[in-house]
Amino acid sequence: MAGGRQIIETLAKRISSQGFDRVLSKLKVVSGGNGKCVAEMKVEEEHQNYGGTLHGGMTATLVDIVSTLGMLTHEKVQSPGVTVDLHVSYLKAARVGEEILVEASTIKAGKTLAYLHVDIKKKDTDEIIARGSHTKFIGTS
Repeated sequence: MAGGRQIIETLAKRISSQGFDRVLSKLKVVSGGNGKCVAEMKVEEEHQNYGGTLHGGMTATLVDIVSTLGMLTHEKVQSPGVTVDLHVSYLKAARVGEEILVEASTIKAGKTLAYLHVDIKKKDTDEIIARGSHTKFIGTS
């Protein structure tokens, strides 16, 4: 959906230009709409931990932000809300130089809570490197 993608790209640019979320400046939106967002990024030195792989905090930030961007294109959601629960399972490492895909979807958006799911994969092999779940308080409709 072109409209959803344009909304997400605009929000992503605004987010990645301020505060802590500047770490997302290399993130590129691939698609979005109907409660979903797909983004990609090349893992660079600024994203690595001491072991030379994608930092766990960066992974959690990707789960947080990309799922929120997707959620904002859901028909029932009017605001970005606030996180009430964020869970990440780290399954495999991504090394500097590897391209990753972040695929987020809104599982359910109710009156006050939204439930989101994220898979982060290696772009060339489709191997899942992390899986996240994110619950947000989105207020009352």
